[in-house]
Amino acid sequence: MTNETVAKDPRDEIVEHLPALRAFAVSLTRNGSQADDLVQDTIVKAWKNFDKFQQGTNLRAWLFTILRNTFYSAKRKSRREVADTDGLLASTLAEKPHHDGRLAMVDFEKAFATLPAEQREALILVGASGFSYEEAAETCNVAVGTIKSRVNRGRARLAELLDVGPDQAMELTDAPTVAVVASSMQPRRGIV
Repeated sequence: MTNETVAKDPRDEIVEHLPALRAFAVSLTRNGSQADDLVQDTIVKAWKNFDKFQQGTNLRAWLFTILRNTFYSAKRKSRREVADTDGLLASTLAEKPHHDGRLAMVDFEKAFATLPAEQREALILVGASGFSYEEAAETCNVAVGTIKSRVNRGRARLAELLDVGPDQAMELTDAPTVAVVASSMQPRRGIV
């Protein structure tokens, strides 16, 4: 029989380090159940990352490093969270029902369909697609003033059809819709 030792799998050694890991976790958390959770998280992370463990190095030190890093990461994360144990904060939060947006979009589509084709085209190019007036004019092969006029008349008509006032413009369904209608809410500048 030879005195050669067979290299042990480091995973088999984890159990030996559990009491020391738990004691370290309790010293960090000062809470038994949190310490148990921390040790469990440490073991899971170690198990998933055993390919990064270098054979022949100190397994205990590696596990303690994982535990410590896990603890401080959770602590940093908890600083950004709001404690709401009794649910008071959550009960004050509300979300507008999603169906309102769909209904507003249906109304918008109906109103948009009633516009003349030239105004719809100009609004799509300038309002929804983000083209400049010059780019839209070039695309439509018309003067820049013509595009501006079509966009202005189209926006004004949409605002009228949708009965949208300046204070309601942001309640529309989405950004392109707001872009198309919102500028009709701007006060008109008269030419002197």
